[in-house]
Amino acid sequence: MLDRILSWPVFVWDLIAGPDSSTRTLVLVIVTSLVLWIGYKLSRRALKKYMQIRALKEENVENFLFFWRYFWMAGSIVLIAVSFSGSIAGVGISAAFLGMILGWSLQAPVTGIAAWLMIILKRPFKIGDRVIINGITGDVTDINLTHILLNQVGGTIGGEEKSGRGVLIPNATLFSQVIYNYTVEAKYLLDEVPVQVTFESDIDEAERICTEAARTVTKEIIEETGVEPFIRMEFTDWGLRIRVRFKTIATDRQRITSEITRHILEEFKKNPKVEFRYPLQEIRYRPKEHLSQITHQQKEFAAQFEDSGD
Repeated sequence: MLDRILSWPVFVWDLIAGPDSSTRTLVLVIVTSLVLWIGYKLSRRALKKYMQIRALKEENVENFLFFWRYFWMAGSIVLIAVSFSGSIAGVGISAAFLGMILGWSLQAPVTGIAAWLMIILKRPFKIGDRVIINGITGDVTDINLTHILLNQVGGTIGGEEKSGRGVLIPNATLFSQVIYNYTVEAKYLLDEVPVQVTFESDIDEAERICTEAARTVTKEIIEETGVEPFIRMEFTDWGLRIRVRFKTIATDRQRITSEITRHILEEFKKNPKVEFRYPLQEIRYRPKEHLSQITHQQKEFAAQFEDSGD
């Protein structure tokens, strides 16, 4: 019974194709083409549905499907050629050689599309994120199949303000670069403002001023995150370095640190208990009598050293 069930496809094939080998080849080509066409339609529908959710732009979806169509056509031509020739080995060698030539000549575009797939699947960053790629800091403004467009931060100016210069980065370079994303896990990141104070300053008062300044400027961020500013301190050669740390918005970091610095400066000017510390050099003058006494003591010490040497 099982043998009859398994033998019916062979029976149908013999019935349709007949004993003629050319007829069999033609039928095989038609069946292969039909299967490939159905496979293309199903894969295209599935890819389009998936890409529309993750590809960010409809233009990217259409461009990828355009590439997918020609990729599928190339594979179909190879399979149909196998059906015609009947020699898988010969067609396989020819297809491998052709694929090697095309792969070498289209290495950068294909690698760029592969990197684009990595971006939409793994989501290392998205449009609007602030990133560092190849040493260039910028806000991602566009992601397409071949390039990423950044609005450069810094560059011609100091700090982290948008310069307005666009930087076009090829996707093909992403596989060999370390990528930093300022907001990979959350909208906010940790930042700090360092302040140098003297050892004689009231440290508790200095901490209060720095914390209140950060709390005032980042009030809305604190309400959203629930994370309060906090203090870290360390010794330096000329005083104490107080670091007030707080949550900030990556794309608005420069403005927030500037406002906190202004608040701290104004409060330090009003408060006599704290003062800024900066590198200081002191020069002390001694009276002539004191210098001559030191010189006399040095001569006596030298004479004693000579006597002991003898």
